Amino acid sequence: MDERQNFNQNNNKNNMPKFNLNWIYGLILVVLIFLWATNTQGSSSGMQKSADYSDFKTFVAKGYASKVVINNDEKKLKMFVKAEHVRDIFKQSAKQVGPNPYVSVEFGSADKVETYLNEKTDEGVFSGKVNYENAKSNFLWDIFISIGPLILFFAIWIFLMRRFSGGGGGIFSVGKSKARMYEKGNSTMNVTFKDVAGQEEAKQEVQEIVDFLKNPKKYTDLGGKIPKGALLVGPPGTGKTLLAKAVAGEAGVPFFSMSGSDFVEMFVGVGASRVRDLFRQAKDKSPCIIFIDEIDAIGRARSKNPAMGGNDERESTLNQLLTEMDGFGTNSGVIILAATNRADMLDKALLRAGRFDRQIHVDLPNLNERKEVFMVHLKPIKLDESVDVELLARQTPGFSGADIANVCNEAALIAARHGKPKVTKQDFLDAVDRIIGGLEKKTRVMTAEEKRSIALHEAGHATLSWFLEHADPLIKVTIVPRGNALGAAWYLPEERQITTKEQMLDEICALLGGRAAEELFTGHISTGAMNDLERATKQVYAMVAYVGMSDKLPNLCYYNNQEYSFQKPYSEATAELIDQEVKAMIAEQYARAKQMLTEHKDGHNQLAQVLIEREVIFAEDVERIFGKRPFVSRSEEIMEKVEEPKENDEESNS
Repeated sequence: MDERQNFNQNNNKNNMPKFNLNWIYGLILVVLIFLWATNTQGSSSGMQKSADYSDFKTFVAKGYASKVVINNDEKKLKMFVKAEHVRDIFKQSAKQVGPNPYVSVEFGSADKVETYLNEKTDEGVFSGKVNYENAKSNFLWDIFISIGPLILFFAIWIFLMRRFSGGGGGIFSVGKSKARMYEKGNSTMNVTFKDVAGQEEAKQEVQEIVDFLKNPKKYTDLGGKIPKGALLVGPPGTGKTLLAKAVAGEAGVPFFSMSGSDFVEMFVGVGASRVRDLFRQAKDKSPCIIFIDEIDAIGRARSKNPAMGGNDERESTLNQLLTEMDGFGTNSGVIILAATNRADMLDKALLRAGRFDRQIHVDLPNLNERKEVFMVHLKPIKLDESVDVELLARQTPGFSGADIANVCNEAALIAARHGKPKVTKQDFLDAVDRIIGGLEKKTRVMTAEEKRSIALHEAGHATLSWFLEHADPLIKVTIVPRGNALGAAWYLPEERQITTKEQMLDEICALLGGRAAEELFTGHISTGAMNDLERATKQVYAMVAYVGMSDKLPNLCYYNNQEYSFQKPYSEATAELIDQEVKAMIAEQYARAKQMLTEHKDGHNQLAQVLIEREVIFAEDVERIFGKRPFVSRSEEIMEKVEEPKENDEESNS
């Protein structure tokens, strides 16, 4: 109870509004402007001119004076000039001299001035007022007005610099670390490894870091040292940041989180200063974890700058980071976790042992891991009994954890849009189609000939994939336009660890089935096969130039992983030979596709007719036409092997 009360008191203290002096500066600024404006309005005057006392008497006698202000202390007076006589004295118009122009005159005796003005008043020449002012009473105000602009300038400058530098710390806070610190009890620290589905290998590696933080004596007694850093590498959306949060939640130590771009600022030297401040705070809180997301923003290799020149600010930040991670000083108890999807761009000095001791690869989830991820994201969703999680996992190859979360959310939105009480299997299938292919465009107008051509094209893909052993198993075929595609065939791609030449050739043959069907059964070809041809061509070029699957260029790899290489790793003669081999392999598979379609001509035409009538057909419809597919997919074999141990465990328990 005492710990909980202390924690609540700390939270209450943190939630209390902090005293901010910015509003006081603003109030002072407003008062200064108001007083200055009031004084200016009260004593606003235009052009002034010095004159002798004799000239003053002449101006009054001519009726030029509108008002006289006498300062007896300074023995000076001001004769304000009527607007119609401004040009007679100042030789300029009333607009040019401004409001209330006056003539400044020194006099000897105020009594003589009063007597003269009284005489002119009796004569009817002067009808204005005579006022008196005391110079001593305005002495302090005049001093304030003289230094007012300087005070106002510094007040505005301090106010703007405090606002620009982020408030509380003044202008020097620009070099302070922007890392957010989370301690035990924070919502971010409640994430554990149970919240991370899949990624068993990655979790096993980071689990060691957690064990180091919880029980370091277990390892130090054997002579081991706590690792200084771990780099999480993987494609976007695979859960690198979530895994770092889980490490912090499991370890229960302070957790500093910031992005690589937080070190970047317009001022020179700020990045290095923030690195120093970050590690200073971390040392005070050790043992702790520092997590830098997207570290490639500052950790890019110094020799791979695209601008072909050095960025001194970024490199100085990187140099400071290298020094803090493993330099002359020590950072015992401080572990650095970082995440990136561009590990190949990082500096070699950053990746060496002693800084990032290990690289943890967080890959895209495989079939079983996708099933686990689906189970996590399906918990808050009201599911119908028709939902098959295994089918969803098989239908989303290459999807990351973020993509799967998007599928579940999209399915719930589709079900709500149609007013369903629960999310059904069809809603999930529509969500996958929506994410992969785009929105359906049922309003797009097509002629009967165009519709038939598209149906023949898609039926060609479906027919070949049914009879080719290594082609991906078919799920459904549609001729409803979706996104930029006029039609599509959906498959369950085989997630192979290695791919043979025969498997790749079958995939290429299936890709060419659409163009072959158009030429065979319509007598002409169209632009609808462009995407198929692009994928087939790239795959054949990879077979010839990268993996050595060509008859004339066997066992040769011309792959060049140098990002800024300006020359090909082969001669022009080899380039021509590569082109010839690619053309020959494409032509061979195209002829094979036409031959297979000719053999199954009746079934293909029947399939195309069903497509024209129903627009969408499924694997069951293809099976009714061609019979059961004679091949078992790799995914089915894997799922059967996974299910066998579960069945055996259930039997042994019963």
